[in-house]
Amino acid sequence: MSSSPHRRSIIILDLGGQYAHLIASRIRRFGFTSFILPADTKAELLKDAAGIILSGGPQSVYEKGSPAADPGIFSLGIPVLGLCYGHQWMAQALGGTVSPAVVKEYGPTDIKKVKNEQRRVNSNLLADLPEGFRVWMSHGDEVTKLPSGFVTVASSKDCIHAAMMNAERKLFGIQFHIEVTHTQYGMEILRNFVDLCQPEPWSVTGYAAKISEEVKREVGDQPSSSGLRPAGRKVFMLVSGGVDSTVAFTLLNKVLGAERVTGLLVDTGLMRKGEITAIQKAFEPLGIHNLHIEEASERFYAALEGVYEPEKKREIIGNTFLAVQKEVSDRMGLKIEEGWMLGQGTIYPDTIETGGTKHADKIKTHHNRVELIQKMMEQGLVVEPLKELYKDEVRQLGEELGLPHDLVWRQPFPGPGLGVRILCAQEPSLPKDGGMSSGKRGSTDPQIAEMVLPVLSVGVQGDGRTYRHALALFADDKTPTDTHYGLATSIPNGSRVFSRVLLCTSHAKPFDPVFTPTMIEQKTADLLRDADSIVDAEVRKAELYDKIWQFPVVLLPFGSQAGGRSIVLRPIESTDAMTAAAYRLPHAFLRQVTEKILQIDGIDAVFLDLTNKPPGTIEWE
Repeated sequence: MSSSPHRRSIIILDLGGQYAHLIASRIRRFGFTSFILPADTKAELLKDAAGIILSGGPQSVYEKGSPAADPGIFSLGIPVLGLCYGHQWMAQALGGTVSPAVVKEYGPTDIKKVKNEQRRVNSNLLADLPEGFRVWMSHGDEVTKLPSGFVTVASSKDCIHAAMMNAERKLFGIQFHIEVTHTQYGMEILRNFVDLCQPEPWSVTGYAAKISEEVKREVGDQPSSSGLRPAGRKVFMLVSGGVDSTVAFTLLNKVLGAERVTGLLVDTGLMRKGEITAIQKAFEPLGIHNLHIEEASERFYAALEGVYEPEKKREIIGNTFLAVQKEVSDRMGLKIEEGWMLGQGTIYPDTIETGGTKHADKIKTHHNRVELIQKMMEQGLVVEPLKELYKDEVRQLGEELGLPHDLVWRQPFPGPGLGVRILCAQEPSLPKDGGMSSGKRGSTDPQIAEMVLPVLSVGVQGDGRTYRHALALFADDKTPTDTHYGLATSIPNGSRVFSRVLLCTSHAKPFDPVFTPTMIEQKTADLLRDADSIVDAEVRKAELYDKIWQFPVVLLPFGSQAGGRSIVLRPIESTDAMTAAAYRLPHAFLRQVTEKILQIDGIDAVFLDLTNKPPGTIEWE
């Protein structure tokens, strides 16, 4: 295969992990070629590759039908690196043993290098790193017996074989995720592997030019003056006002021209306070005036009446979007059968979390991946110019297109809006064993009190979806400390019940939560809108806006007294949404925001989410 397009490239074999494309993205930024291929790609087709990386995945390698690569890759004589599930599959495929971990590790974990003779060889990926450093773990299984010829390179307190290698064969296995920003020296480890492989260099002169050509191919060029070519389609773009849809809408306008693009902004009743006006003003300096506003809030409230299940909410919001879009497009004469396509600002994390790759576990269904959208995609009627990009790359593209900095670096906002930040439930949900699978407290500190929240939220642990409870901590001064943040890692790691840990910032002692059946309606949307507005104003006043990557504000269906609800503050720092760390707010700011939120009639408790991703997703639903 001397003519293989993958010659001298780093190949990522996708075993279903949430981070497969993140690995490829990192390598591209190093300036080298990388491709993502199915896990079961035959070894013969990979013989010209410079190196192979086995991604993580949500399953257990010992389960029947779990994803696997071709073991022949280990005989190609090229470097191979296994990450997380890939590390475990490599160990098992070469004669080692993988077992359920006694302690599952999620989030920040300290590791130490292990002394052995092979550590001294040049191919040791950790050779030039400190003896100990912090990494990002997300696994429920572990390698318990090494394959023949391998040695342990690093260990954590609960995982003996956190990294292994066979220096002679240039085979490496790493249990932690080196591709995420929260692993110290992760980029150095990945770069050490890439340098060992010596792949072909790669560069991009500009995302705009590359994506523009793809859009033209998908939509079609304008007819030539001779009229011999068929006319290209036009695009009806759904605009939410967030960074992704704004960049996509601007790109389509630049590539196709305003006469071939019409934008639709639907007022769902789930937008932030002043959102519609702010979006309209943002497009004015860009000379973009082809945006239609459709007021449909009552329609969304009616469709969501009596709906409590998170996935059902997303499905209804997505389908209602499409129904409104179709009615507006028919009213305006923008019919698909007459040459129109649907445009969306979908980015890659949306597709990977919906299970968009062969072995990926579905974390949640995004509103732009509901069944009707999938059918339209199969018919070639959807254009998504950002579908292979991550959030940071979308921002780069936005700046390349000339969008203003404030618009490009606006904090992300979910397409379904506040609909996924109002936790809906008809009745409280509490674990049968009181919350501790071992019957013990989550904390051993007698100064810290605990309360299990009577709701479930989505999480992501070991590359798979979880739907678990949250544990609230209470302290006399109501401010978070290193101890609280440490518990936010250790409690989910040691329990199958919890995926989130919070600190109550409104109460020093636990209270008996009073549950109120809650669904999406005008009243609950207004409650959350008011709280979100307070947080946004205070964040900007404190000059924290550019320091916090995203700040979801969540409404919970219980309070400390009858009819009351709770608010969760969820500030995080990230670069690509694939992983995130809880942002540590200044204590004075936290107290002030809590006091102002408690002044809202109907809100009587406030919590701060201390959880990283993993184990908790950024959004609660």
